[in-house]
Parts: sequence; C-alpha cells; structure tokens
Amino acid sequence: MIKKTLLLSTLVLTMAGCATSAQGEDTTSTTNESQKETPVITLSDVEEAQQEWAENIIAIGEASLESDEKAEEKALETLENLYAYDDGQVLFKPTKAAEVPFRGTKDEALSYFVGGDIAEDGGFALEPWTDIRFDNHDTILNGDTAISSGVYYFTSGETNEEVKVEYTFGYIMDEDGDLKIQLHHSSVPFG
Repeated sequence: MIKKTLLLSTLVLTMAGCATSAQGEDTTSTTNESQKETPVITLSDVEEAQQEWAENIIAIGEASLESDEKAEEKALETLENLYAYDDGQVLFKPTKAAEVPFRGTKDEALSYFVGGDIAEDGGFALEPWTDIRFDNHDTILNGDTAISSGVYYFTSGETNEEVKVEYTFGYIMDEDGDLKIQLHHSSVPFG
C-alpha cells in the first residue's frame, strides 16, 4: 500500500510538473526564489569580453598620447569595468613582471598597465598597441564561470611588429550579468 501511494504521488507530481495548455504554454506555477537558474556564460560572451579587453588596452595607449592622466583614467576604468577587484580576489600574473610577479590589488594592476608604485613597471598598455587579437586554444564554460586559454598577439604602434603572448583568463559573471576577469595569467612563450 505504501509503495502504491508513493508511486501514485510521484506520478501526480510528475504530471503536475509537465502540465501544459493546449497552446503549449507551461501552466505550472513554480516561482520559488530558491529555484532561480544559474546564469550561463556562453562562448560568444567570452569572445565579446576578450574583444572588449583588447579595445580597452588599445584605448589606454591612445589616451597616453594625450596625457598621462588620461591614460591612468582609462586604465582605472578598464580595471573597474573588466576585472573583479571590486567583487573579491583577482589572480593577476602579468607578462612583463618579474620582481613583483603577481598583482593582487587594483593599484598594483594599475601600476602594471600605466606605470606607478612598482619600480619595474614601464606601463604595458602605453606601448601603444594598435591591434590585439585572441586565438583561443580552448574554453571551459561552467555556468557563471568560464576559463579560456590560448595565444594573443599584440601589434606595436611604434614598430608594427607583432608580439606573441600566451594567456589564461578566468571569468565570473557579476550580479548585473557582466563578465569580469578573476584570473589573468600571461607569459611570453619559452625559448
């Protein structure tokens, strides 16, 4: 009797969960707050975030042609809009950093991009770069996080030469649905 009642209850609940109207619309009302779906990052979201990062790095260099203050403003805007420093911890290992290889704060990242408190920083984004293109090796999508790894190429505005750099970027989705960089590791290929 218990098995029959349990089976019948399961069948009723299953049917209720699958109820649809004649027009194919869901007629069940399951608006429980705890059942909200986890946001999903797509490959196109990651590619858009990479393009936005490239455009911002180029814009920092362009701003530096006007003034150091303009470059710093653009770099700070980039860090606030694209990196998760305001949302928690960020793991940032920039390419041209040896004495202070990791940049755990927004101020340290700002120093890397435009020069500042860290002696080795010459301002990576001040090159200026005229083009940055990503060549993803692969991307892992995991709900509201994603990790992408590959090679990106920077074209120097001074020499027109292309510099090859390897990268891994980790993204989180903030409460507004925007992708933020939580992990950024870059390195010049060995050899």
